[in-house]
Amino acid sequence: MKHAITILLALLLSTTTYAQFQVSASGGYAIGSAGMKLGETQTASGIENSYGSYGEGLNAQLRGTYFFNDSFGLDLSLGYLHGDDQTVSDVNLTGYEVDAVARARAFGAAASIVYKFNTNVYARLGALVKLGGKTEAVVYQKATFTQAEADAIGVPYGSYSETNYVEDYHGQFPLGFVAALGYEYPLNDNFSVFAEAEYYGISLKRKDSEITAFNTDVVLPDGTVAVRGLYTLDNLPEGTNRHTTFVDELPSDNTDSSKKLAVKVPYSSFGINFGVIYKFKKASTSNAR
Repeated sequence: MKHAITILLALLLSTTTYAQFQVSASGGYAIGSAGMKLGETQTASGIENSYGSYGEGLNAQLRGTYFFNDSFGLDLSLGYLHGDDQTVSDVNLTGYEVDAVARARAFGAAASIVYKFNTNVYARLGALVKLGGKTEAVVYQKATFTQAEADAIGVPYGSYSETNYVEDYHGQFPLGFVAALGYEYPLNDNFSVFAEAEYYGISLKRKDSEITAFNTDVVLPDGTVAVRGLYTLDNLPEGTNRHTTFVDELPSDNTDSSKKLAVKVPYSSFGINFGVIYKFKKASTSNAR
């Protein structure tokens, strides 16, 4: 028993003797690495799928890393993703146009094991979670009225409606993984700069959505707005739900349009980050006593 305690104390002492803590800040850009169908582009000549990942875009990270010895450490990070616009629907037909894009605005966290191959080269591997945020859909729709619709509203034939709305999608708690390979260049005893290639592997299952802005105007053939706010967030057109819930099952006789089947959307990406590291002074033997 005494022998085991002696060995344990020796291990703790040696770890504490080396222990080094560092913090880093970085920014970078990622491209989608697992492009899945996100929408469609439609013209009079046909329909084409559009692929992508909501993980594409600018990101920023703050990390804290604790090294136990010359090679191994534990890394905790917080990050923010400002995603690029992804095409959901692009329709250009006679009398009907749609331009709908969606983009991620997400906060995440990761816990990773860090391994140093040498003074400069390191690798990270760990688990990734999404802490909060949304996928924001921004939609523009233009629809020319039929003669009957124009007569009912009291506008000349050739008039049209212009609708703009924003819908925020929220997801269930996801779990993914992160892997990175980086190169660190020391500037002095405390500061270093680094560059790294980083991979995120994660998908998000939708939970619910909410329309947060909505407006429909009636426009005359010459472009003059005849009616402002025909429909608004407080007066949505029939069949449009402000809140939608995504579920795994729906009955065959379902008539509740506010419920839809859940889908998974991709957030996986491959990116390059650049940043700066600040290293605190290593613990000494005297500090460990």
